[in-house]
Amino acid sequence: MAALLEIEDLHIFYDAIEALKGVSLTLDQGEIVTVLGANGAGKSTLLKAVSGLLPIRGGTVRFDGEPINGCAAHQIVLQGISQVPEGRRVFTTLSVEENLNLGAYSRRRIVQEVEAARRRVFSLFPVLGQRRRQLAGTLSGGEQQMLAIGRALMCRPRVLLLDEPSLGLAPILVRQIFRIIREINDQGISILLVEQNAQKALTVARRGYVLETGSIAASGASAQLKSDPRIRAAYLGGSGLQRNRK
Repeated sequence: MAALLEIEDLHIFYDAIEALKGVSLTLDQGEIVTVLGANGAGKSTLLKAVSGLLPIRGGTVRFDGEPINGCAAHQIVLQGISQVPEGRRVFTTLSVEENLNLGAYSRRRIVQEVEAARRRVFSLFPVLGQRRRQLAGTLSGGEQQMLAIGRALMCRPRVLLLDEPSLGLAPILVRQIFRIIREINDQGISILLVEQNAQKALTVARRGYVLETGSIAASGASAQLKSDPRIRAAYLGGSGLQRNRK
């Protein structure tokens, strides 16, 4: 059975600089898979390429067995892949509800579906329902992260791409965000999670990959990676994972 999302030999360039060097990974239906790595390893570049935000120089991205190389970002969203960007990037001068509505823009004519998606988001994040008329810019960092995730869920994706969802959050909010990630996955949404908090990411994920300077340096079951002392080193500015790998 083919993977729901399959990335094969992906090459991405920024001008003459090769940011991803033949990256391959898979995400099966119902899985949470995490991508770990130090700053500059290529994690966000990977998600942007899948989302159609960066041109692919080489390799293939397949969703549900069909290549999506060259598809525009909005077409990829329509097919069932949504991304929550690093830094949240909510529309600060719009209300919570207006931000959510923008997430459902591609389905705006299906009113009942949009209303059902909004109820689902408010069920996951009750605080957003309480503050639906409040400007997004007045929310706390944690609430803005909830809004960014909620916005991505409004188009009812099959795959959710999460880019550093715990970045800049207090520990209690980090625990809450990862609990919600589990809940979203329990609802049948597959998740590709980019995260520097290795312990938390490997606790929720079934499998993981470690990126180092644009290449896959290690991969395996979460328990295997979690017990590998090299993972800690990868978060301290580069471990030489590829050099030490047997």
